[in-house]
Amino acid sequence: MANPIAFQPKIADPKVNLQRRLEAAPEEHAEALLVVWDLLQAAHDQGLLDTAHGLVTAKDTIFGKLAEAAKGPEGVAAIRNGIALLQVLASLDPEVLDRMVRAMTAASKEHQAEVAPPSLWQIAKRAMSEDSRRALSLMTLVVQSVGKGLRR
Repeated sequence: MANPIAFQPKIADPKVNLQRRLEAAPEEHAEALLVVWDLLQAAHDQGLLDTAHGLVTAKDTIFGKLAEAAKGPEGVAAIRNGIALLQVLASLDPEVLDRMVRAMTAASKEHQAEVAPPSLWQIAKRAMSEDSRRALSLMTLVVQSVGKGLRR
């Protein structure tokens, strides 16, 4: 009959592994640590650490004032309006919004490059373009929707 092999698993001390990793960290993560130190110094120079410290130490006062403001009718209306605004923002297509921002940036640069204001004829020609009519259509639909919402 075979004799059983005595097996004793090594008991790993997690503290030893953590200590080894901690000792190796400055060499393995030197660049990241330098960036963190620079970020910490910049936050200190700008007073962000003092602000964060103040927020943490005054959290009871801050949350008390927020709760006091939220329990009134104005607070309830502000919260409901904020939720409605978030729903509107969530319904926007990010790619369309990005294209609009880029187009508005280009239009702003074009406007800054104008030496003299455009004539009424030039403005009318711009308004008659296909892109302008597309934007005007959206604006009139929004105005119409706002008017429907204002109905009693």
